Amino acid sequence: MKAQFKYAFRAGLPLRGATFAAILVLNLVFVVLGAFGLLPFAALVTAVSLSGTAIAVMMAMNIVSDIIIARRMFSAPGAYLHALTPAPRRQILLSSSLAMLIMDFVTMAVAITGVVVLSLQLAGVYTEINLWEAIQANTEALYTLLMAAPLLTGYMLILMIILFCVSMRRSVFYNIPAGGLLTALLAIAIIYAVSLSLFILAPFGVVTRFGLFFTISLGSLGIVMSALLFLVQAVVLFALTAKLLERKVNI
Repeated sequence: MKAQFKYAFRAGLPLRGATFAAILVLNLVFVVLGAFGLLPFAALVTAVSLSGTAIAVMMAMNIVSDIIIARRMFSAPGAYLHALTPAPRRQILLSSSLAMLIMDFVTMAVAITGVVVLSLQLAGVYTEINLWEAIQANTEALYTLLMAAPLLTGYMLILMIILFCVSMRRSVFYNIPAGGLLTALLAIAIIYAVSLSLFILAPFGVVTRFGLFFTISLGSLGIVMSALLFLVQAVVLFALTAKLLERKVNI
């Protein structure tokens, strides 16, 4: 599995790595200059704008790089190497998924942190404040960190929905007429089922109805439960995708 992770990591690294290095250097230069008060107001505004634009660029490069990694599992010539590898398909799927998740999380975390720090400098709040002490003294900051848990597991769920639908297209729906349409309908059905499953969280929050739509306001426990719900759903889809890859994939 280590070897599979290494190859998947390398496949998604060129575009993502170059973009990430450029964004990291850009943010570091602006943050250091801003911390020493060497940037005038106009320069700080420009820095925040550039750093915000960098988030969109990093996201685009992550999507492209993730597609490259995924294509190695389902398209020639990379799929031939996977087919000949003497390893369970769940290990190949896990290594590729981990490569995508780790690189996406790290790059986006750095890009978002950069624009947040620059925005604080623009507002006159400098980074000399001890972050841990600030978190302990500010329950809202702790709540914000807690919100990251469902975001991370939700991202994992979205990734597994995509990989599961692609594996269905390359296996079950491969020789069926209108297989692409069936795959699209399957994706819609899964997303709808995931949306309905959120009603499981009703005991942990307050449900509000707006016509045909519902919102659930969650407290700290509800946020934790939502993260667990997304994680369970991602694991289920992972198991189903691994079964499909073991069964048959048309390259």
